[in-house]
Amino acid sequence: MQARLLRMEALGARVAEVAALDDGEFDFASAPATGGPEVPSQELEGFELQDALADLSLDLQRREAELEVLEGLLRDRDYRDATAVAGKPVSSGWISSWFGNRVDPFSGDSAFHSGLDFTAPRGTAVQAAAGGIVIFAGRMNEYGNAVEINHGDGYVTRYAHQDKLRVTVGEVVKRGQVIGAVGTSGRASGPHLHFEVLKNGQYVDPRRYIARAL
Repeated sequence: MQARLLRMEALGARVAEVAALDDGEFDFASAPATGGPEVPSQELEGFELQDALADLSLDLQRREAELEVLEGLLRDRDYRDATAVAGKPVSSGWISSWFGNRVDPFSGDSAFHSGLDFTAPRGTAVQAAAGGIVIFAGRMNEYGNAVEINHGDGYVTRYAHQDKLRVTVGEVVKRGQVIGAVGTSGRASGPHLHFEVLKNGQYVDPRRYIARAL
C-alpha cells in the first residue's frame, strides 16, 4: 500500500508540473486537509480488515489509472501546441507580397500567389513555424531550394527560394528551429522567403497562422 501511495504521489507531482498549476493548487507532497467529529474507533475483525484493505487497494488502482490518463491527455495537449503553425518563418524581414491574386513580377499578368513573401537580406535565418517532420529538403523546380514540414492533422508548411538548407528529410524539428537561410534560388527577383501553409493539400492564407503568435 505504501509503495502504491508513493507511486501515486510521484505521478501526481508530474501531472501538476506538466499542467503548470499554480503553487499549492494541487500539492501531492502534502496531506490533504481533513476534519470531522471525533468518534471512538472500532476494532475490525480479520475478515473485515481484509475487505477494507482490498477496497483501499482497488481505490488506489483506480486513482493511479485516472492520473495516468490525465497525464497522457496533458502531454497530448503539449504536443498539439508545439505542432500548431504560428509565428513568422523568418528571424527578420517584412511581407512584400500577400496571399491571393496579384500581378506576376515576371510576366506582368494577373496570377494567384499561393503564399506570403518575406523580403529579407540574403542569409537571414529561416525558422520552422511549428514542430514537425521534414518531408522534403532540396531543389523544387521554380521554388528553388525548399523545405516542407509535415505538422500532422493535415498541415504542411513550405519554405522556398532559400540559399542554404540546414535540415534533411526525416528530421524532427521544433518550432523556431533554423531550417535554412533566405536566398534567391528558383524563380525569385531578389532575396526573400516564399512561405506557404497547406491544409489537406489546399493552400490557405498564412496570415491567420502568423497572427496566432501575436
